[in-house]
Amino acid sequence: MKKVFYISCSVLVILFSSCRDEVQKPKVTYDASNKTGGIVTKTDSAQIEVADLPIQMEGTSYLIHPVGDLRVFEKGTKARYGSSSVNDVSFTISNLGEYEITGYLQNLKFQKTDSDSIRPLADKPVLILTATYLKSLADKTLNQIMVYTLTDSDTNKDGKIDTGDIKTLYLSDISGENFTKVSADLQELVDWNLIESKNRLYFRTIEDTNQNGQFDKNDVLHYNYIDLGAKKWEVKNYKPI
Repeated sequence: MKKVFYISCSVLVILFSSCRDEVQKPKVTYDASNKTGGIVTKTDSAQIEVADLPIQMEGTSYLIHPVGDLRVFEKGTKARYGSSSVNDVSFTISNLGEYEITGYLQNLKFQKTDSDSIRPLADKPVLILTATYLKSLADKTLNQIMVYTLTDSDTNKDGKIDTGDIKTLYLSDISGENFTKVSADLQELVDWNLIESKNRLYFRTIEDTNQNGQFDKNDVLHYNYIDLGAKKWEVKNYKPI
């Protein structure tokens, strides 16, 4: 019995160590110049690009087409389209909440309801996690604005853009135009909130000030807001503490 107990403990130690390694994987890998650009992302020939059916936010004149990658796996050793296993795959790549699209999306494409023309939101590789329409702001000010949380750079330099990289904050018009990054480079988005009474979007980011590749209690939080009623989106810092 003791032998079995010792083996189990060893297994638990190994599993615990593996979990810790996974949690502590750096989100930022620094080079000599502390820059993260210039990395070529990997492409996977097994990925299939698909689009969900379009979404129209209430009160807007644009359709939004979520676009993402779908993986199809065959139960055997080779993939075979039209096989029975393909029928087990869900071809839905996004979820729709109250004025919010979520998923792991490669892009969003926008189409005016009276046009057949479709334009992409991003012209570079990104991974879009959420896309939120600020309906209450639109009702009050007529400014129709989308807010996005996404990753836009291979900050950990593993050759791909995914959730292991820094999460950033972007804005755009409901048409997908004026797609603008509002969080600072190499700062991880913590959260954001709309304060309707002031027409302001508040958000927090964290900076890896000790450059250990992690975002933790030893790093610095930045507090920011944007006046969404202004003609130009300008990020302003504030100090609540």
